[in-house]
Amino acid sequence: MRISPPPTSSQRQVPSLSTARLKPVASSAEQSSCCQGKTACCAATANAESEAGKMQAASQRFQWRVEGMDCAACARKVETAVRQLSEAKQVQVVFSSEKLVVDADSDIRKQVERVVNNAGYRLHSNTRPAVSTHTWRDYLPLFVLTAMMLCSWAVRAFSPIAGQVAFILTTLVGLWPIARQAFKSIKTGSPFSIETLMTVAALGALFIGATAEAAMVLLLFMLGEHLEGYAAQRARSGVSALMALKPDTATRLQNGLRETVPAESLRPGDIIEIAAGGRLPADGTLNDDIASFDESALTGESVPVVHRQHDVVPAGSTSVENRVTLTVVSRPGENAIDRILNLIEQAESRKAPVERFIDRFSRVYTPLVILLALLTTLLPPLLFAAPWQEWIYKGLTLLLIGCPCALVISTPAAITSALAAGARFGALIKGGAALEQLGTVRHIAFDKTGTLTLGKPSIVHTEICAEISENELLRLAATVEQGATHPLAQAIVAAAQQQQLVLPEALNQRVIPGKGIQAQINGEDYFLCAPDAAPGGVLTPQHSAAITAQETAGRTLILVVALTSHQLLGYFALQDTLRQDARDAIARLESMGIRGTMLTGDNPRAAAAIAQETGLEFQAGLLPADKVAAVARLREQGTIAMVGDGINDAPAMKAATTGIAMGNGTDVALETADAAITHSNLSALPDMIRLARAAHNNIRQNITLALGLKGIFLVTSLLGITGLWMAVLADSGATALVTLNALRLLRQRAR
Repeated sequence: MRISPPPTSSQRQVPSLSTARLKPVASSAEQSSCCQGKTACCAATANAESEAGKMQAASQRFQWRVEGMDCAACARKVETAVRQLSEAKQVQVVFSSEKLVVDADSDIRKQVERVVNNAGYRLHSNTRPAVSTHTWRDYLPLFVLTAMMLCSWAVRAFSPIAGQVAFILTTLVGLWPIARQAFKSIKTGSPFSIETLMTVAALGALFIGATAEAAMVLLLFMLGEHLEGYAAQRARSGVSALMALKPDTATRLQNGLRETVPAESLRPGDIIEIAAGGRLPADGTLNDDIASFDESALTGESVPVVHRQHDVVPAGSTSVENRVTLTVVSRPGENAIDRILNLIEQAESRKAPVERFIDRFSRVYTPLVILLALLTTLLPPLLFAAPWQEWIYKGLTLLLIGCPCALVISTPAAITSALAAGARFGALIKGGAALEQLGTVRHIAFDKTGTLTLGKPSIVHTEICAEISENELLRLAATVEQGATHPLAQAIVAAAQQQQLVLPEALNQRVIPGKGIQAQINGEDYFLCAPDAAPGGVLTPQHSAAITAQETAGRTLILVVALTSHQLLGYFALQDTLRQDARDAIARLESMGIRGTMLTGDNPRAAAAIAQETGLEFQAGLLPADKVAAVARLREQGTIAMVGDGINDAPAMKAATTGIAMGNGTDVALETADAAITHSNLSALPDMIRLARAAHNNIRQNITLALGLKGIFLVTSLLGITGLWMAVLADSGATALVTLNALRLLRQRAR
């Protein structure tokens, strides 16, 4: 009989990541054609469309690009301002891509634009991040303030009184834009902003006669703002680089004519042409017979990928050698690059526990420091008759230390950098929470088929039992199997095609239920079957012993029998082969102290063969519920990740501490997972965990830097060792340090 191995998740055709996400709803015309004769299906579709229509009518989503944000604290100010609008149901600012997203029941674009402008930021309808084009005008205020400071010192050298006036004038010039921004922040619900603290500190310094220090504080603050802006630009560079992979225009072929059109105007079914060295503006299926594409920017794979006709090629890939044509399969905003960007943006809303704690702590930290500054200013003079000027000065210094910018940005800067770095080598992590969990993983459970293995059988051994060559045996078998849809039959035909064998015509091809397939070639009848369906007397004891040894190794056998001569010509041993990178990935995980276990629904013999090659422990013959139970038992021993690709793996992935989907997996697995390996390369798995651990260390370093510097200057300020200048450096300097430290994660590469 034809061999029918236990069904597994990978023996069905599954979409790649480039087509699995965000599937578009079919048009009404398409639904009409596909639903003919399927009333129940159409009714369900109509009901779903009706509900979707009601939801769309009830809620609208608006998006803008926010200009002027230098740090995560700026993003919080914008969110706070927009949330004051009662019509805004949900507000999110994605700092990495400078995007503001607002959900509302009605069109509130004008109101949003008004409150954001009032908060001191600018909105643009084009959400694509702007290319940074700094000019000397951007630095003009800094240059002017520096020049005024130098002039003030020069004037004071000749006349102290005139110097005081010059410093007061310098302070007022530098304070004006900061005070204006502080007023806007207070009006829009952010009273404890750095601008507010700076304004109070500068005015207080003027009040007690510390005019030179007041001016210097503003100069240092302005310098720190420019450093923060530079660091923020570097932090966004990973996301901007992804967006730059997608060209703005495309060459569309229509009615035999070429026309250059905006990439956003492409629709599924359009034919596009890509020149050698050109990038794909959308996901498309290849129309040419064969072509090579550089997908390194998306997957980290340095070797060009060879695609054949009808293969899906993701947007952002580069045609290596030839001019090619493709048929667009993705809608605007739904190609491979857009999906990666959406995951990164969604990830920012899924904050890690440590990030949520820092958020809550920073909201309490600033008011507490302000209270401490007020008590420092009032209590010593009132209770101990201490000099007012000295303690007002110390109180003003504490005010500047109270700014939480460095603390607030310490965690999201590291997480954003890590997510962008992971996307470069094909590791998509869905947020800070998933990143934090990945860093703690000590055990990984693997699905077998489609995860550790390629998910499709191939010929691993050929045995000749008669006077016939190996190529001739393969040619006969492929001829008999030609046109069959069984995975084993397709493996034999694929092997013949790879050898470029010419297949003759087969006559009287027929499937014999429960036994195998038979056909006539050049007047001779041939029969392909499993060992237990072989005709009587064909197998000798030696044949049976050799076949049993192959089956014990977990292989599936297909016999080729010549019925006319009643002779066994030979047989093929087929097996779902291990991925090339699986052994190396598992060895690297073991070197990192991570254990591995294989959980599979396949039979124990096939599982044992793969386990022997990889060195993994295994549990075989598991149903989806059994996998969940096995993961639950392993989770009792510590944090565990589950790596899978099929629908039957989704429950186990959900039961694990962290679920990781292979990029060629099913929609359910990809949606359930906390992370995904886009190009289904297992070597990205240890890289992903190494990145998560590096991000953990980076976050700890950032928090230590932010709180440590503030703690040191808090003590030294109370002792009178440091003053206003150092307090500003403690804030702006710490913010720049933690941001630059987080940017080191962008250098993480696949090994």
